Amino acid sequence: MAGIRVRKRKRMREKEIKDLKGRLEDLFGVKVFTEKNVVDFAEGSYFDFVFVDNEVLGMIYEGKPFLTVRGLLKYKPESYAVTVDMGAVPYVVNGADVMGPGIVDADPRIEEGNMVWIRDVRNRAPLAVGIAMRDSSSMISREKGKAIRILHTVSDRLWKLDE
Repeated sequence: MAGIRVRKRKRMREKEIKDLKGRLEDLFGVKVFTEKNVVDFAEGSYFDFVFVDNEVLGMIYEGKPFLTVRGLLKYKPESYAVTVDMGAVPYVVNGADVMGPGIVDADPRIEEGNMVWIRDVRNRAPLAVGIAMRDSSSMISREKGKAIRILHTVSDRLWKLDE
């Protein structure tokens, strides 16, 4: 991810916030922001951003909403998680795609093309967000090759945008 460009930031209306909140809660099964929070939408270079009380807690990629790593840390969902072994952590944090042999566990709901988040096996802390390139059963079988294409990590410019 070369540079982060935030364009056309605007305040979302209560109806839009309610719709986005509902979509995220249906996806993750946890409570997220409310209509009372200050929620802004902005266009970005690779995906769009959702600012909640001036923090980038959400993203919209190809029309699908998802939480950023900061959003995952704040709301602590369990859905759509992929767990990797500790050997894969330094590579994932540096933005490398996740390979099949590094995957220890995956949410059974994951299908090819879904947005997923990656966590480490020891701390179970969010490391990255990406796109599944295969379904969960194929991930768990640890087949060789790419399993997840990374979009956002804890060390990229989007993460540093809130610092």
